[in-house]
Amino acid sequence: GELNPDFLEGYRKCDNKILTDGALSAKTKILMALAVVASKQCEVCAVSQMKSALKNGATKEEIMETMDVIFVTSGAPAVAACREALKLIK
Repeated sequence: GELNPDFLEGYRKCDNKILTDGALSAKTKILMALAVVASKQCEVCAVSQMKSALKNGATKEEIMETMDVIFVTSGAPAVAACREALKLIK
């Protein structure tokens, strides 16, 4: 099956909203998205959000603080979902 073009257009608009500075910086919104996908234990999603965070200037310190938030709010399984993503940090 094909994806509905209207769905894809709506998704692109939402994605662009995350990747654009507003009241919150794009970097902050992406780190928030990383926390959400980690809480859902989506490893592929965590890698994608990590790449985006790094591309948008997230520092190792900011990422590790986000990992602290993930641990406190979602526990060890959510942190474990970020194993591959964390390998992207230099």
